[in-house]
Amino acid sequence: MIRWILALLLVFSTYNPSGYSWYHWLTEAETKIDPLIALAGILLLIGWVIYVRASARSLGVIGALLALSLFGTLVWALIHYQVISLSNTTLLTYIVLVVISAVMATGLSWSHIRRRMSGQLDVDDRDED
Repeated sequence: MIRWILALLLVFSTYNPSGYSWYHWLTEAETKIDPLIALAGILLLIGWVIYVRASARSLGVIGALLALSLFGTLVWALIHYQVISLSNTTLLTYIVLVVISAVMATGLSWSHIRRRMSGQLDVDDRDED
C-alpha cells in the first residue's frame, strides 16, 4: 500500500487535472529557467526512473501488458456498466493516473508478491568481475 501511495504521489505531482502539478507549474511560469522548477523536475524524473526500471525488471514486457490489461479492463467495465461516463474527461484523467500508479506499484511490489507465493527470490544477473 505504501508503494502505491508513493506512486500516486509521484504521478499526481507530475500531472493532474486540478492545475496543481509540476507540469502546470512549468507551463505557467514566467521564466522557464527557474532552479526550483528544474530541481523539482529532476526529483520527479529520479522517481519515475526508479519506478519504471523496477517495474520493467520485475514484470517484464508481458507482465506489464497483463497489468495494463487488467486495470484497463476494469476501467472498461466501469464505462460499460455506466458507473463512469466518457463525457467526464476530468474523471477519466484521474482514473488513468490512478491506473498508471497502480501498474507502477504492482511492478515495484511484484518481486515481493512472487517470493511470498512461491518462496523463490529474484536476483539480478550481474557479474562483478
